[in-house]
Amino acid sequence: MLRCTKGDRFFPMDVEPYVRVCSLWVQRPGGQPVRVVPANKLTLETLPQQPLDGSGVVHFLRFTDPQNLPEGESWGVGALRERAIKGLRETREAFRAGRGRLARVGYVSRFVDALYSITLLARGRVPGEAAGSAAITYRRVMEESEGYAYHGRVTRQEGWTVLQYWLFYPFNDWRSGFFGANDHEADWEKVHVYLAETEGGELRPEWVAYASHNYSGDNLRRRWDDPEVEKVGEHPVVYVAAGSHASYYAPGEYLTELDLPLPRPLARFFRGARGFWRERLGQYARGDAGDATPFHIPFVDYARGDGLAIGEGGDRAWDPPKIISEPAPAWVSGYRGLWGLYARDPFEGEDAPAGPMYSRDKTVARVWYDPVGWAGLDKVPTPAEAATAALERRRELEARREELGAEIGEKAHKLRKLGAEAAAVRGRSHLDARGRETRRRIAELSGDLDRLRARLAADEAVAGSLSEYADRMEAGERDPARAHISRAHRPASATELRFSRVAEAWAAVSVSLMLVIFVAIAIFEQVHLISMLVVSITFFAFVEAGFRGRLVNLVGSVNIGLAAVASLVLLYEFFWQLVVAGVLVVSLYVLWDNVRELRR
Repeated sequence: MLRCTKGDRFFPMDVEPYVRVCSLWVQRPGGQPVRVVPANKLTLETLPQQPLDGSGVVHFLRFTDPQNLPEGESWGVGALRERAIKGLRETREAFRAGRGRLARVGYVSRFVDALYSITLLARGRVPGEAAGSAAITYRRVMEESEGYAYHGRVTRQEGWTVLQYWLFYPFNDWRSGFFGANDHEADWEKVHVYLAETEGGELRPEWVAYASHNYSGDNLRRRWDDPEVEKVGEHPVVYVAAGSHASYYAPGEYLTELDLPLPRPLARFFRGARGFWRERLGQYARGDAGDATPFHIPFVDYARGDGLAIGEGGDRAWDPPKIISEPAPAWVSGYRGLWGLYARDPFEGEDAPAGPMYSRDKTVARVWYDPVGWAGLDKVPTPAEAATAALERRRELEARREELGAEIGEKAHKLRKLGAEAAAVRGRSHLDARGRETRRRIAELSGDLDRLRARLAADEAVAGSLSEYADRMEAGERDPARAHISRAHRPASATELRFSRVAEAWAAVSVSLMLVIFVAIAIFEQVHLISMLVVSITFFAFVEAGFRGRLVNLVGSVNIGLAAVASLVLLYEFFWQLVVAGVLVVSLYVLWDNVRELRR
């Protein structure tokens, strides 16, 4: 069951009427796009017949083609902009963004967000009028035959039966309608339900995974009995984000950050510096320790669930499912192009997606050939297999324990013989070289033995744990439902949403104000440039920390930073004096230690 957000204009539909009103285009490297099939001439049967194919060629559909408008409609820029503004006004009347997007992130993110907005004006290839045109065409299609459909596929992999629900939206108006990152034609989303066979041969749902932007892995899925998985009867509820159509388990506003990657050398340096600051110095650093970039652009997904509800007990019912059979039909396997406008966006955010089976580069998508691994389930046995898998692993460890024991015995015997040899050559000057070689081999062999014995001890402990785990699984116990989640994607809390108007106003003006002050200092305070910049940065940092509740963290970090700077300054100014003092301290310590030994 889908719960959409008020103001959203596009909902899951059957791909057949979408393809029928689209035109098919070809983009050759270095050339201009060419329309090869006009609107209203394309079908699912003819779609896979891709003309003018070749290396580097991109095929794409256009839903906002001028021919898509009904007769009598004008494609004039002014008229279309007027329709777009009218549609956008209707969306904004139904939707209120609220406050808090920029107030939830720091200065760097705000600054990069501003740069992103500026560059989007230069690189944006999907104009706001496209959303208006798409809404007009979509409304016309719905008037002819209103319907809400999903495309279903059943696949089996490694003991799991996977129900793939593919949801096709005709347009993504996240940027123009809901202050998001991008707009693009077409949007393929997905919800997966993973079934496992019981001992009685029944198939029962065990896990679900809702697609959300480009996330994958353990954090994406939830167990069927997890309280976060809301259900109507046996139907899982999906909260759909306005415009982006990302899927979430609970209603709310989700902060989503777009990462801007750094060049590899800079990324390695930043990761190392971040790890030192966090692990060695124990200081606060936002995000994961493995983050390779400090630049995150914040956007909000509004998945409030206060709009149209589709499915069991909702405002609209699903049409009969459109089954993607095996082998896949030609419109899935044969068409490797994009399902909407190819905007040639270098970040690909405004390019339409490929179909269920492919990525934009025409390679087969992992979610198609490995849906179990996509959700991180490839390492999770089904409940019926859990005890058996644990016992099999225990038997493997026991077999390896015998091998390790034999290897340890052999190497220990060899070590004793080398020890005898070392004792025999000790003090024989003509055998000094052989003695050094023997001692080197003894050190290597001792290290190997230490590692083998540690491995054997760990294997014995793991074997005991596996036995206990198998007993618990056979008794019907389960692991905690959320044990696999390391970083759950949660909606903003009530506290985060209750930012004061002052905090939000500060977030809106702080970056611009900071830049203006820096320019003013550079022009009028060149004599005291460094000191004035330090004072300004300190002021902005403390005000920001106060609004974000991190003043204590900032004070601690500043103290450590100042101590490090002061140490470097002292080292530079008094280097030779410090060297002399160090030598004197060491000599006095050696003297004290030797005298203490004489007195014993």
